[in-house]
Amino acid sequence: MRALRIAAAVEAASILILFTNLFTAHVKVITSLGGPVHGSAYLVVIAMTFASTVAGSTGVRWRAFVPGIGGMLVLHQLNRHPETLKATAGSVPQG
Repeated sequence: MRALRIAAAVEAASILILFTNLFTAHVKVITSLGGPVHGSAYLVVIAMTFASTVAGSTGVRWRAFVPGIGGMLVLHQLNRHPETLKATAGSVPQG
């Protein structure tokens, strides 16, 4: 869950930086660095969502595909419905 939180934050922050850059100064270096960072975070969010949720939780999984805010949507849904998380050997039940 911690890796998903970090990836979601990076995904949201990087898209915000990219859009701010696009509508203001349009500095090429920011675009060149921010694009791959955002794309990587986006893919990590999708992979972590599929790895950490049960197969029947398609509603949570589809939220991961929303660019920019998908990770935040997934985290919000997982906080509302923790039963969609896969049980792991070292996990502590929340409650």
